[in-house]
Amino acid sequence: MKQIIIATKNKGKANEFKEFFKPYNLKALSLNDLEDLPDVEETGETFKENAALKAEEIASILSLPVLADDSGLVIDALDGRPGVYSARYAGEHKDDQLNMEKVLSELRGIPEAKRTARFVCVLAIASPGSKTRFYTGYCEGRIADNQYGENGFGYDPIFIPKGYQQTMAQLSSDKKNQISHRRNAIVQLEDTVTQHGLLIKE
Repeated sequence: MKQIIIATKNKGKANEFKEFFKPYNLKALSLNDLEDLPDVEETGETFKENAALKAEEIASILSLPVLADDSGLVIDALDGRPGVYSARYAGEHKDDQLNMEKVLSELRGIPEAKRTARFVCVLAIASPGSKTRFYTGYCEGRIADNQYGENGFGYDPIFIPKGYQQTMAQLSSDKKNQISHRRNAIVQLEDTVTQHGLLIKE
């Protein structure tokens, strides 16, 4: 069975990707499943740069195909913040609760119509000797006035997807995975990468 490494130590993110790859004859392992691998520092200024940094460094170490993503929340009323700093918006210690509280505080008094936002996901697949490929997905929506729901992780409790009245954290995992920015990026990846025989549906 072919393997692909998911270059993340975020358990929630790793589990989402593993769910996505279940229908394929492909074993997905995260950095949590492997020993002595670095958690690559995200020093890029864009989602694409950060995704490439992670995928290429781990691929060079393991000599295996590696998928990495950089994703985040882009809020129009905050001029695109938190953006690439989404995971550490309230500080380098990466606290989801404090990140959400900071966003809600900064949007206090902003009317619903101006609370538009989107989740962005850029996937990078790096393989030794091959050019890194990129796939981008979006999930449009708006920021809620408070936190709702306990499913998901990150900013899910304050993000209401377009066409819904519930936050991501109030949706089932299956429903979230159908509409998420990662799913939309994965769809692009599937369409392209199946041509190269990396993903083989059972």
